Amino acid sequence: MNSNSVILVDDHQMFREGLRFLLSKSRQVEVIAEAENGEHFLELLEAHQPDLVLMDINMPKMNGIEATQRALAIHPDLKVIALSMFGDEVYYYNMIHAGVKGFVLKKAGSHDLESAIEAVLNGNDYFSQELLKNVIISLGDSKKIKTNQGQNSLQLSEREQEVLQQICNGLSTKEIAEELNISPRTVEGHKTKLMDKTAAKNTSNLIMIAIKNKLIEI
Repeated sequence: MNSNSVILVDDHQMFREGLRFLLSKSRQVEVIAEAENGEHFLELLEAHQPDLVLMDINMPKMNGIEATQRALAIHPDLKVIALSMFGDEVYYYNMIHAGVKGFVLKKAGSHDLESAIEAVLNGNDYFSQELLKNVIISLGDSKKIKTNQGQNSLQLSEREQEVLQQICNGLSTKEIAEELNISPRTVEGHKTKLMDKTAAKNTSNLIMIAIKNKLIEI
């Protein structure tokens, strides 16, 4: 099986070395380059053209938000997973709008990291459940991030509301189908409508919008 190429972007060398060691055991990916900040990453991008980027959020010279935006403007199919620490929640919304497909804790073990990588490489979004709890707390203060969405204006059906709740609970399409006793195709149909109604860019963005607008029970 051919491995997917990865660039690691983080300003701490010891963390990059640890992450590289962790990924050296993976059959899914191969680390082909490392960058210490966003500027360095963009310099490496054209030469290496990776399938996936593991991107730190807070870095000197250029942070992960700007680096992701610039990279995806050039390579829109590039997949980016944000490397997060507790306390980074305030940046999540900006990272999602920049185009990241997933969030994983820096302290995550190999299982969580592999799950995130597998999900994103398969075209899905990934949001660590441990991180999601902190996002809920962080975005509970509506003053932090303004939104023009309103719960009543979205006009979600009862079934759409149920599907949205399960998405935010971290269930997969198959698991939601089993939970609600409907087909996976029907779940995907409801998910598409939810994305349209909320103008969400991806599943992570949909979760953020649902939390901010109190569309789900927490």
